[in-house]
Amino acid sequence: MNEQIVYDSIGSKVMTEKVGAQLRITDDLIALLNVLPPRVREALKELDRGDDLIEIVLDLGRLPEARFTDKEVPLSDQEVTHEDIDYVVQRIGQFTSDNRAGIERTLHRISAIRNRQGNIVGLTCRVGRAVYGTIDIIQDIIESGKNILLLGRPGVGKTTLLREAARVLAEKKRVIVVDTSNEIAGDGDIPHPGIGRARRMQVATPTLQHEVMIEAVENHMPEVIVIDEIGRELEAEAARTIAERGVQLVGTAHGGSLDNLLMNPTLCDLVGGIESVTLSDEEARRRGTQKTVLERKAPPTFDVLVEIQYRWKLVVYHNVAQAVDDFLRGRTPQGEIRYRDENGVIHIEPAAPPRLAIPTAVGLSFSTHDQAVAEQMGTSEPQAALLLAREPMRIFPYGISQARLRQAAAGLQLPIRLVDDIHQADVVITLKAHYRKRVQPVSDAESLGVPIYVLRSNTITQMQSSLIDIFNLGDKEADAFAIAMRETQEAIRKVLEGARAVDLSPQNSRIRRFQHEMARQFNLVSHSYGREPQRRVRIYQG
Repeated sequence: MNEQIVYDSIGSKVMTEKVGAQLRITDDLIALLNVLPPRVREALKELDRGDDLIEIVLDLGRLPEARFTDKEVPLSDQEVTHEDIDYVVQRIGQFTSDNRAGIERTLHRISAIRNRQGNIVGLTCRVGRAVYGTIDIIQDIIESGKNILLLGRPGVGKTTLLREAARVLAEKKRVIVVDTSNEIAGDGDIPHPGIGRARRMQVATPTLQHEVMIEAVENHMPEVIVIDEIGRELEAEAARTIAERGVQLVGTAHGGSLDNLLMNPTLCDLVGGIESVTLSDEEARRRGTQKTVLERKAPPTFDVLVEIQYRWKLVVYHNVAQAVDDFLRGRTPQGEIRYRDENGVIHIEPAAPPRLAIPTAVGLSFSTHDQAVAEQMGTSEPQAALLLAREPMRIFPYGISQARLRQAAAGLQLPIRLVDDIHQADVVITLKAHYRKRVQPVSDAESLGVPIYVLRSNTITQMQSSLIDIFNLGDKEADAFAIAMRETQEAIRKVLEGARAVDLSPQNSRIRRFQHEMARQFNLVSHSYGREPQRRVRIYQG
């Protein structure tokens, strides 16, 4: 990859353009350096790591700090003063109601932290870069005309990809960018060239974003609307309105994955929403579920969802409706993996076959620890996932070993999800010593009405005893469930090795449901035979 470097009058590198592998990265770093206090500016030039610089932090009474992709570095041995902060504020644009400002015709963003009197006591100066060529990894999807949602955690590159999408689409279509915080097209009245021929509409205050979205459609006849950070209910409703008017919508939202989006009551409507539905007896038996289940409420606003896992690795769900339906029925949605290797070559891997996975709050996950426990139990990851495929219990552990608690749950084949927020917990488990002291989490749990389970000691035995109580299992039922699951695994192994059919021991309807699910996981056929209480499952090749 070739690199074109721009130097200032004293010979320090202040701007780079990287060219190669179909990528061109442009940062106007000199503009950002020029608004920083002189000692901070000189320290950055000496480090000469502009390519890796993410942001500069100036907090009153603390040392100025530069945050790079791999570490954080202090920039001076002198604390930040009011004069330093004023120096920056006087050289940038005005702060809007969301406490963000910029530098005209650049993509840099300066965010302010204020005290209770409204005075600025901290600044985060984030480096903005236009990366040309990033969109080729999903260019076929962007140009398909479908509504596309880019999902990812903050800082992973959503806005960069969105800016490129606007530029590419604007070569052939009428594109309007609704730029709420001026991150897409930069500060000032003249848009940054990174959006190409696309037009930009600024938003006076973030709370009016939804109105500007509708105004863009009604007044300017766009073929494509580009919107960054859909985060409020009104914006989600405006997005649906735009999609129903036949305008292509390309937007972003914060969230690590599809399950994060489904758990967000404000934004889940973007992918169709969730509602509780009561099934008929026949349908519930056919599905092997309870009569009350979660279903997708409506068609999704977005046709395609792109999870940005890392800067150069994406997971694409080409059919959001199908992905959500699979998710709610306990199957892993089929996502196509796309990534760019170190040589800039794009790889597209087909989706893996669907399999049943462990439910979390609504989503699916399989932790490294769970996999280790599964290996200790002599089961594979999919098998262990099936053993744990029950409604999860969200547990807030206080003062106890999380590793032992997971191991205790795995030993009983009971699904749990450990949470670090008492407001998300179904139950709290703590030690007797902490309960007697009435520590803050215990007091909070009591005030919220969250059940508290107290252990005498921090042992697996004590934890399993509490889990049996939490899941309303007697000792015999817990043992019976574990034995039945091991028997099912052995039967599946025999059938896969050539046995014509294997009959399992008689079980109740709840355990038989999990046995049927395990058989389906390995593409085997299973049926129940006999009358209660001798009704049993038979597994055989299809």
